[in-house]
Amino acid sequence: MHKEKSHIAIRIADLMQGIHEFDFTCNASDFEGWQLHEAGFTRDITISVIVDKSEKELTVTIKTCTVADFACDICLAPIARTLSGSLKLHYLSGVPVEEAQDWDEEYRFLGNKDESIDLTGDVCETLLLSLPLKVACTDNADCKLFGRNEKNEGFHADEISSWQESLKQLKYKYR
Repeated sequence: MHKEKSHIAIRIADLMQGIHEFDFTCNASDFEGWQLHEAGFTRDITISVIVDKSEKELTVTIKTCTVADFACDICLAPIARTLSGSLKLHYLSGVPVEEAQDWDEEYRFLGNKDESIDLTGDVCETLLLSLPLKVACTDNADCKLFGRNEKNEGFHADEISSWQESLKQLKYKYR
């Protein structure tokens, strides 16, 4: 049976104790099934992995950085944003199964025969979590929301007070 090779895997069987650094560069198309390209990841993705190995514990720090292409949610102007994310994982090895069930969910467990750690899913999740909820341009004069600071600062005291008065009326209505 052919086993598909992982895109981002760290071979832990050969690692000595201490800190080890790994760098990867890949594209969104390398991660099949994650729809990263549709999310805006169209350029190279750089991934830095730092592994700190001790006798029974491995701490893996994943840092991602890329430039993603979006369209402004307001004016639809093309925007390129630098996105970065990080994730820290803790692995334990040599812990009996009975003791492993008592541990906190922050730890993952390695078997005695595990030779590598597949980080592909964790990298994809880190990339997706680095996406902004809203994308709006800040330097485009045609963009209605952020185009001019005068509009945002132009609220009059009577507008604010009428809004506050409406809020008070709603509070009294639902008491």
